[in-house]
Amino acid sequence: MSMSFAVRARLLPLATLLALAGPAVAADPADPWEGLNRGVFVFNEQLDNYVAKPAAKVYQKVVPRPVDNAVSRFFNNLTSPLTLVNQLLQGKPADAAATTSRLIFNSTLGLGGLFDIAEKMGVPRKKEDFGQTLAVWGVGAGPYVMLPVLGPSTVRDFFGRAADGLADPRAHMNAEAAYGLAALDLLDTRADLLSAEKVIEGDRYTFIREFYLQQRAFAIADGKIEKDEFLDEDFDDEDEPGSAAE
Repeated sequence: MSMSFAVRARLLPLATLLALAGPAVAADPADPWEGLNRGVFVFNEQLDNYVAKPAAKVYQKVVPRPVDNAVSRFFNNLTSPLTLVNQLLQGKPADAAATTSRLIFNSTLGLGGLFDIAEKMGVPRKKEDFGQTLAVWGVGAGPYVMLPVLGPSTVRDFFGRAADGLADPRAHMNAEAAYGLAALDLLDTRADLLSAEKVIEGDRYTFIREFYLQQRAFAIADGKIEKDEFLDEDFDDEDEPGSAAE
């Protein structure tokens, strides 16, 4: 879930403390601070169970689906400048031009992004952030870290979020408007995630960690998954005549 630029900036000292913290017992080398992370995860779960989730259920119940979808599209459009800046920083001029056209069409004909006119015109939405930009520049992900309120991240992605705040349009609004929009964004995002919880199996902490890391790797690679020769060989064997499948 996203958070306002102000909260991200205030959590900067937390990242420093986490970076200095001693390693805890962990089964996954990508998560050397698992003990500390699980403690933060429990805190987030309690906050979610008693505050965020109940509010999201009420929101989902009282807000009609078309309005809910329009709110999501509005925030997608509002944060398009973040994607645009990062596409330029990553050397993707064609993608940046497409995002610019989306921003123009959806902000005008789409009434501030309430309607995705650009999608209907064949210009799909792409999302980039500074964490992805740092990865493109060769910066390592660093350890996995569970942040209070903000949820799963890595050290690289944490500092990426802080930098993205500089390009967030809410950074240039008055405090009341910025925090109001941030609260609505969080509520809308949490409501959209209610149905996704059904797929979580086993240990919630491990599931969320693995899902986050895999999704980030997928996003950084722009959806291009490297060929897995082991899996390809298995499938090839199954297709050969005389295999056990026949």
